[in-house]
Amino acid sequence: MPNRKKVVLTGASGTIAGLVLPALRAQYDLTLLDVRNTDRQGNEIPDIHIADLTDDNRDAYRHHFQSADAIVHMAFVGSPNPKQGFAPELANVAMAYNIYQTALEESVSRVVVASSNHAADYYEPLILARKRDTVDPEERALSDNYYGWAKESYEHLGFVFAVGRVNGRPLENIQVRIGGPRETDVDRCAPGDLTCVRRALGAYISQRDLSQLIIKSIETADIRDKEGVPFQIFYGISGNDHAFWSLVNARKVLGYAPEDNSAVRFSAQVAQHMQKAQEDA
Repeated sequence: MPNRKKVVLTGASGTIAGLVLPALRAQYDLTLLDVRNTDRQGNEIPDIHIADLTDDNRDAYRHHFQSADAIVHMAFVGSPNPKQGFAPELANVAMAYNIYQTALEESVSRVVVASSNHAADYYEPLILARKRDTVDPEERALSDNYYGWAKESYEHLGFVFAVGRVNGRPLENIQVRIGGPRETDVDRCAPGDLTCVRRALGAYISQRDLSQLIIKSIETADIRDKEGVPFQIFYGISGNDHAFWSLVNARKVLGYAPEDNSAVRFSAQVAQHMQKAQEDA
């Protein structure tokens, strides 16, 4: 198909990338990068290029970025204990730098980064304890663990590149704080645990809503903030009645229009939890 944008997807064999890969394949000419060519179930993804993006020698993989229109960065260095693994998370921050810097050097116009709701983890216990109602992506990100700290650091580093003062020109970038892209979170709650259920319902994002959000993050022409900086942070959740993260800017800037609502999607499970909570009251 003519005039298809060229998009680089990092972490292409990962779980989150697997959710958006069908929609991205349908719309773009993709270059898939990862350190392995199989997903977590051992299924081979034949068109992946093996590339270690933590390598400071960017010449080893910069050819994959040449002539690309956008990069969707989902690569991730895992840790046995994500909340305690400072060294792996430091490597993730360094990898984000490699992505931004290579994109800038190769004249890629935009980077879309898989950040996480954990970038603002500090606020979540306050919400669940009814001490505050929502988190807005324009608030200062605060986390209380290394995983969230790294995501927060991606975001701030992306802002540095978006301003462009250090490198002489801006690099457009969007940070998507992905919520709960799973169909199983409500089922994992102990029967009648309404706090757990609230969290699961509030954080949920469906596969089609996540795909829409990523594609709109690639396609939207003007992503400048109120000061003219081409930088945005969006929460990656569906249109959930129980949401406690704001979607206002995603709707306004991107025209994001989520199709799913966790209260509808999981209504049967919610009813069972409510019944159990009433029985235990």
